[in-house]
Amino acid sequence: MNGVREIRLTDIKGIRVGHAQNEEGGTGCTAVICEKGATASVDVRGGGPASRETELLRPEKMVQQIHCVMLSGGSAFGLEAGDGAMQYLEEKGIGFDVGVGVVPIVCGASCFDLVVGDPKCRPDKAMGYAACLASEAGEEPAMGNVGAGTGATVGKFLGLDYMIKTGLGIHAVQVGEVQCAALVTVNALGDVIDYDTGKTIAGLLNEDKTGFRSTVEAMYQEIGKDRNVYHDEVPAAGADTASPVTNTTLGVIITNAKLDKAQCSKLAQIAHNGYARTIQPVHTSADGDTIFVLATGEVEVAPDCLGALATEVMGRAVNKAAREAAPAYGLKAARDFVTE
Repeated sequence: MNGVREIRLTDIKGIRVGHAQNEEGGTGCTAVICEKGATASVDVRGGGPASRETELLRPEKMVQQIHCVMLSGGSAFGLEAGDGAMQYLEEKGIGFDVGVGVVPIVCGASCFDLVVGDPKCRPDKAMGYAACLASEAGEEPAMGNVGAGTGATVGKFLGLDYMIKTGLGIHAVQVGEVQCAALVTVNALGDVIDYDTGKTIAGLLNEDKTGFRSTVEAMYQEIGKDRNVYHDEVPAAGADTASPVTNTTLGVIITNAKLDKAQCSKLAQIAHNGYARTIQPVHTSADGDTIFVLATGEVEVAPDCLGALATEVMGRAVNKAAREAAPAYGLKAARDFVTE
């Protein structure tokens, strides 16, 4: 419709994606690699981010291109996975030339999944390296309970007893010669909303766990109470509130468009509209919501038009992150519920 056709993420030349995970531990990481470099930026909207090398992505900073975005679970511990990408790229001679060698530019962010599997199992350098190696297969990356989405969950405002499993989603399209893809791991405080219908497809379970209730409405119940609904510590199962550290949705917009860093920054900002349309609530102090942009510079584009496309692509990727997830770790998933 309207000249938009769905493609594979791997149709975007120069981009590779690899996952690595510890299924028993309930965590993993995902490497998005561009060995020839991609113009990049980032926009962080959530109040609790765990991130790596995001400051150099500001338009006025010196470095113009990066070589990898590493998304991971493991909270701040998971940022170590980026070191695996550093090793992998240095071994290939890829990076910013500093005269005595190269320094690969690896940016990244992590989400909190420590309450799902083994809290002592976190993505590390070895897992990050494994994700980079996995990308060499050149295959279309899997979705669901893989990579950075292995331990992803949503619907945690009323505690861990009422959350459900989500995962990692990918959606890619082409309009004319312009290609645009979104890869996202959805680990949100709130609910996942269908992009087209506005109905909840994953989120806060109702009391008997046969369906969903609205996180926003649950928040309204708390709004006038003289207490902070967030705690400094992660609540045990059965607790009545969620922790500000148990969330974060991490996304990457990947395009073959010619963009400078300032345009990448603006595109990342606009793409958060895809989050806003499909995650409710979003950008809370309990989320570290982040979107990176990678532009390979192949084709001319009207940046604002690309922003509209990136918004839809990200929203549909968020929906796939919910629909492709499988029940795991004693948690239900969207596929367990019949919706109209």
